Parts: sequence; structure tokens; C-alpha cells
Amino acid sequence: MRLRRVLLVLGVLATLMGLLWIGQGLGYVQWPRSSFMLDQRPWADRGAALAVVGLLVILVARRIRR
Repeated sequence: MRLRRVLLVLGVLATLMGLLWIGQGLGYVQWPRSSFMLDQRPWADRGAALAVVGLLVILVARRIRR
């Protein structure tokens, strides 16, 4: 089913982006060097929220029947 596949891709991308934001916000990921998100705790919080949303989208996509 096309919707299932699209939701899975969006969920994975959102989760990965959220993890990147967490890493940047906490200062573990220093890429790109000119990023305004580096060592900024609010971005780690936003990344955590985005990662949770991404995981929820993956869960919903897995429950859709094929």
C-alpha cells in the first residue's frame, strides 16, 4: 500500500532528523560548524519531540493493513 510506505519513510526521516537535532542541541554533533543549533538545549528538546512523533508515525504505518 502506497500510504503505508509513505508514512514509513516520513516516520524514519522525522526520527533521524530528531536524533540529529538532539545531538546538535546537546553539543555531541558539531555539524555543520556554522549551525545556530549547536549547544542549544531547546533544540535538543525539539529533537526529542520530533523523534517521538516520527516513531509514532512509524507505529501507525505498521498498523495499516497491506
